[in-house]
Amino acid sequence: MSVTPTSSEVFIQGVTRAGRSFRPSDWAERLAGVMAPFRPGGVGGPGAHLGYSPWCRPTVIDGVKCVVVNRALREHEPMAWDFVMNFARDNDLQTVEACLLSDAPASKSQIK
Repeated sequence: MSVTPTSSEVFIQGVTRAGRSFRPSDWAERLAGVMAPFRPGGVGGPGAHLGYSPWCRPTVIDGVKCVVVNRALREHEPMAWDFVMNFARDNDLQTVEACLLSDAPASKSQIK
């Protein structure tokens, strides 16, 4: 799979290219859990394994489980990036390049 650097994140969707839901149902949490040690500043302190990496986190978008993979992972640990991208390819999962936006309302300084 070729990913171009036009966006800051890649969304791995829990839907195959044939349109079927990917199983098991907790695949996104499992994948993000494996990637938990990869984070800014390294492995982190005690309890760091209890949270997801900010570079690879599970979410649900429009009812579809996804894993959002930030390009910073590629710079920090190319083998980890390859692992998640190969997981998507090997399982024939749909990927989308995008940028996850916050649901927080814009501040007055952002509205012009």
